[in-house]
Amino acid sequence: MAVPLRGPAKVRADIRPKDSRIRRLLLHPVRSVPVAFLAVIMIGAGLLLLPASHYPTDSDVVMPALFTSVSAVCVTGLITVDTATFWTPFGQAVILGMIQVGGFGIMTLATLLALLVRKNLGLRGQLVAQSETHTLNFGDVRSVLVRVAKIMATLEGCTAAVLTLRFWIGYDANPATALWHGIFHAVSAFNNAGFSLYSDNLIGLAEDPWIIVPVCAAVVAGGLGFPVIIALMRDGFRIRDWTVHVRLTVYGTLLLLAAGFVLFAAFEWNRPETLGPLSTGGKFLGALAGSVFPRTAGFNSIDYGAATPETLMVTNILMFIGGGSAGTAGGIKITTFLILGFAIWNEVRGREQVTIAHRSISSSAQRQALSVALLGVAAVIAGTLLLLLFTDYSLEKVLFESISAFATVGVSTGITYHLPVSAQWVLMALMFVGRIGTITVASALALSAHPRLYHLPEERPIIG
Repeated sequence: MAVPLRGPAKVRADIRPKDSRIRRLLLHPVRSVPVAFLAVIMIGAGLLLLPASHYPTDSDVVMPALFTSVSAVCVTGLITVDTATFWTPFGQAVILGMIQVGGFGIMTLATLLALLVRKNLGLRGQLVAQSETHTLNFGDVRSVLVRVAKIMATLEGCTAAVLTLRFWIGYDANPATALWHGIFHAVSAFNNAGFSLYSDNLIGLAEDPWIIVPVCAAVVAGGLGFPVIIALMRDGFRIRDWTVHVRLTVYGTLLLLAAGFVLFAAFEWNRPETLGPLSTGGKFLGALAGSVFPRTAGFNSIDYGAATPETLMVTNILMFIGGGSAGTAGGIKITTFLILGFAIWNEVRGREQVTIAHRSISSSAQRQALSVALLGVAAVIAGTLLLLLFTDYSLEKVLFESISAFATVGVSTGITYHLPVSAQWVLMALMFVGRIGTITVASALALSAHPRLYHLPEERPIIG
């Protein structure tokens, strides 16, 4: 028997067409993100195909140009040709521009999408969100973009200054070369891209603290995310003023960095293929880099092809989790991982409500975290299966490559150079989906929520 609409239900039915138009308008920017990234990728690939971008070669240039463009715009760092010897200075400048555009676009788009999500809440939800996050409202788009640009310019500039001085003084590089190398690696580090102007990436600089430490600092800063950087600039170390998002990101970052450092050092400290030949200080720097770079910078100061299976497994975990939301890092993000962890812990303890720092986490946020994580797992599994189909490499190496691509990390065991074209397409798809998919999926889930006016009968299937 149909239930007639009365009272509030009648009002809700009357405003539904208008509400649908608003939702379509809000969802439009979310759907435009992949198109915008594809456009930048194609423009970048076209520029890399120019004769001025690469040195004369008899090999194919189309696939290297396309693969490099996808990797640069998605700030990944996986490469099929040597950046230092295949691309000319002009081509390297094109790559740097794509890294900057990709990093800036990712930070701003992620932040604006987050604001879109909050704008779609009711008045009470907006007031709660504004009080809880201490962030700007949707009307301050210009202010958001300006602040992001200033933060990026400041952090990249400081990193570039330190690196330039080191290249100039420590390696007898001429001022122009030192400046170019300093700027390139600073931008690549802050945007978590992992591109380097050296054929061995940073392996030759593994024991230089004036290179490794600034690069690691820039990677961590870029991976924290714009909302967290703003909150730390405003609140400093007044932990009581931190929001749940800031707490999860900061504490999660510190925990993963510490765990990665200890495990990397334990597995590689005395191995002659990796950290063994280095001095004690070099080993500490190597362990630090081994903990920071998988989060998701893509630089490497050791040969991952010679690392132990235990190290590769730890690196897989760090890569898949990634960094902070609305930043330049990839992965499923720290907040997603920790929210799922707290949900499991509360389920084990028999508590219905998930609480973090005296705040309850909504069931919708938990569902979104679960969706993002499972979609990530599905993407990695699909990519791994396809790579196994198209190549003869072991599951260990293929899985490492798939996670590195999906999480937009860029580290490799060395097989990227030798992959067939079909496998390169798989990695490009993983990089693209991994960079924009988790952001757009999470935002689309939040924006497309339609409250029901009724409840269906419940039934409890057997779990576990």
